[in-house]
Amino acid sequence: MITAEIGSSGPMPFERFMELALYGASGFFSSSIVRSERGGDFLTSPEVSPLFGETLGSFVEAERRRIGDPFRLVEVAGGSGSLLRPLLGSAGELETWAVEVSPPAIRALGGVVGPDRVVASLEALPGGMRGVILANELLDNLPMAIAQLTDDGWRERWVGVEDGGLVFVDAPPRPSVVSWLERFAGPVDEGGWVEVQLAACDWVGAALARLSAGALVLIDYGDTMENLAPRRRDGTLRTYRSHHLGPHPFDEPGVTDITADVNVTAVAAAARAVGADVEVLRQDDFLAGLGLRDRISDMRREELQLARAGDHMARLRLRTLRTEAETLLHPRGLGDFRVVVARR
Repeated sequence: MITAEIGSSGPMPFERFMELALYGASGFFSSSIVRSERGGDFLTSPEVSPLFGETLGSFVEAERRRIGDPFRLVEVAGGSGSLLRPLLGSAGELETWAVEVSPPAIRALGGVVGPDRVVASLEALPGGMRGVILANELLDNLPMAIAQLTDDGWRERWVGVEDGGLVFVDAPPRPSVVSWLERFAGPVDEGGWVEVQLAACDWVGAALARLSAGALVLIDYGDTMENLAPRRRDGTLRTYRSHHLGPHPFDEPGVTDITADVNVTAVAAAARAVGADVEVLRQDDFLAGLGLRDRISDMRREELQLARAGDHMARLRLRTLRTEAETLLHPRGLGDFRVVVARR
């Protein structure tokens, strides 16, 4: 499909390649596999520990108290349902919807919220939106342009075909790409690569435009434009397959995940541009603020009590749950993810 389109229309922008490779008819997320599972290609925080969803339940309940009813919870790109299941088990009764495009994930989420409450886009939700929209590791998968700083200034890198294989080809930068780079690329040395995340910013603005009251919560790997500077020499574009870094994005499109670090500065600016109040935190601080560290301390004390009582199986089960929860807070791992909370 990709080479055929290039053959008929010429080189394509990288975001078009990424869209086809991930979401096209033969794309990565269009297969029969739920990708975010232990038997899939990557694990996100909800698969690591059910306490991720449970802890987010505290956030959702606090927002409901803040804005009152009517109130709706929406998760976008929920995959296997591993976030919603424990969240709904810990929170009160909620009108809950899921937004998903992956066929197997649609089926999995239908088993959690009901098949009539899984839709393909936020625009497909009925009525107005008051409540919370959750998106865990969504923005890093939205199609993005690629630019490189040369001695003549910024150039885009499009996708062409050479000797039957996909290659980067030089292209003049489009005005929208240049405008984004001027605002959000940050310090970049000559030769540096930048992922231009226009679609992510547009999605954030569109999501908040539908939200009359409540919060949009975005959780992903990434950093501010200043802190991304050391990663610009080669860029942050990469692939994943079977829980490991995969090959170059052009080598096996459709069977590898394509992702890049999220520019949190750009995302926060997109939220502020539509009038939201924005807070940016690390995941460890965000979850700790919702009580997860206290929960882990309670589990340690309970482990000691189980050990004294000689209930070794219960102690091992609790230790596993505690260890999984501690992974969510690891300062050099999931704890270093960024959380953008945009409220209305």
